[in-house]
Amino acid sequence: MMSTFSLILAIITGISGVFWSIKKLYIMMCSRDQHKKIFLQKSTNMYQQSKNTYSLVISYCSIISEFISSIFPILLLVFIMRSFIFEPFRIPSGSMMPTLLIGDFILVKKFIYGIKNPITQTTLINTGHPKRGDIIVFKYPKNPALNYIKRVIGEPGDKVIYNIITKQLTIYSNSINDITCAQLLPIVYSNIIPSNFIQIFNNDENGKVNSSFIQIKPNQTYYHGIRLIQTTESFNNMEHNILTMIPPGNQNLVNTYDQHIKHLTSEWLVPEGEYFVMGDNRDNSADSRYWGFVPERNIIGKAIIIWMNIKKQHEGIWPISIQLHRIGNIR
Repeated sequence: MMSTFSLILAIITGISGVFWSIKKLYIMMCSRDQHKKIFLQKSTNMYQQSKNTYSLVISYCSIISEFISSIFPILLLVFIMRSFIFEPFRIPSGSMMPTLLIGDFILVKKFIYGIKNPITQTTLINTGHPKRGDIIVFKYPKNPALNYIKRVIGEPGDKVIYNIITKQLTIYSNSINDITCAQLLPIVYSNIIPSNFIQIFNNDENGKVNSSFIQIKPNQTYYHGIRLIQTTESFNNMEHNILTMIPPGNQNLVNTYDQHIKHLTSEWLVPEGEYFVMGDNRDNSADSRYWGFVPERNIIGKAIIIWMNIKKQHEGIWPISIQLHRIGNIR
């Protein structure tokens, strides 16, 4: 699994580094006065021979090489920061509502789960592993060119059960042989209230049903959509809000769940080295229930902070506002 963007950035940084090294070596070989004299002499010759095409080409090449070498320190800093420390992402969908909204810009801490080769994503130094409740960014197992963001629900060895009717989880940690379960993880659901989010359904030109979300004020009434239900889900000494749909949504979706022989429908045993993830917008998230587990090598890092939110009226329309109240830590 190769990161194309990281590879391109590494190549560009390497090329600029070569130009930068040549420039520094040239300066070291010449004294300051000699270098200035040579530079002035070259500038004079270029000016006098400006009509000469060859001289113009040399002049342009000199300017280009100077520019390439000058941006090397910036590229190197960006490469190190993006590859090993932090990487920015933008939330494109509502699958993590209400925790993360469309238009949120987040920072992902990359070194928390290990120092990885930015090109091949192989772990060089192991610094930790994802825990239940962590919000992670990862490469979609079915298409590594896409980045997904979800919440870790099951760790390796866990048995995860999702009740499609009650919208509640049951997790057995450290399951053994798919039959004996070591420990039932306490999960508490509380503060069940109508949310401020309305899901609207529309038909496109081809007759396909699409949905979108709007946020209304607490006392506002909206009749052209379904109001989602907000619930506080608590486990692992952490709590976060989730959204569900009442009425319970399309029960036929269970037929599209990722199934394994020996397991019942809506039940998954997480393999070693992989994780079960779900979106907080439970009825509007394509996650491990549908396409399976996330290998640890696919994980990019942990989402830690929202640093900006740009609100849009509709997709494709210019942003209308920056919502400063969205800035803050992610939980």
